[in-house]
Amino acid sequence: MEIEFELNKSVDENAGTYFNKAKKAKSKLEGAKKALAESNAKLAKLMKEEDKFVEEEQKKEIKRNKKREWYEKFHWFISSESFLCIGGRDASSNEIVVKKHTDKNDLVFHTDMAGSPFFVIKDGQNAGEATRAEAAQATAVYSRAWKLGHGTAEVFYVNPDQVSKDAQPGEFLAKGSFMIKGKTNYIKPKLEYAIALVKDEIIGGPVNAIESQTKKFVIVISGRNKKSALAKKIKAKLGGGDLDDIIKFIPSGGAEISKRK
Repeated sequence: MEIEFELNKSVDENAGTYFNKAKKAKSKLEGAKKALAESNAKLAKLMKEEDKFVEEEQKKEIKRNKKREWYEKFHWFISSESFLCIGGRDASSNEIVVKKHTDKNDLVFHTDMAGSPFFVIKDGQNAGEATRAEAAQATAVYSRAWKLGHGTAEVFYVNPDQVSKDAQPGEFLAKGSFMIKGKTNYIKPKLEYAIALVKDEIIGGPVNAIESQTKKFVIVISGRNKKSALAKKIKAKLGGGDLDDIIKFIPSGGAEISKRK
């Protein structure tokens, strides 16, 4: 290493010059180290975001390629007694549920309020009180009672042969509407619903039905939150799940997360 001295300066002045140069060099080095550390931190963040993006895209691809069950186009849940329950989402799907997917050994649920879904317990003749109560709750939750902010609602169930499209003379039955004949059995469930995350899949249903499958769930009740905003809160509480799937299980008309758990 060569050091140049200015002969017109004293030793102390030359030493001062090199001291200042060393001080500036040290300052630049510290700045370079800080910049390098910041760059490494940004790089690590970008790599983490890239990994998260890739993971989300892989999940979306798996979801796109996953074979959907026929009943997933309707409202649906598996009861605590392992019975499949399906319900209409609108007038058209009400018509399909009753006409195409109701067999003589099922049970049919509905309310006396207009704008309510028809729910069906598959093989419901063999279902116990627990499943019937759960199907009643699902029917009530997706009925107009939820939109009106009711805490409970009356739901009745009948055998399939009591449900008919034959209107009374002078009457007309709109799409999704049916005549109910004979004795009806009533249940008065509480209006609340559960949404859960099970093996990276979102499921929803009556509280007891979901609780029989997992302890990782949230309960929703009628409220003022819009579906999209509430879905984000539910996803945060569950620690995952697809927002679109969560939205599918939230009843229309506003909702909020219950403090009961």
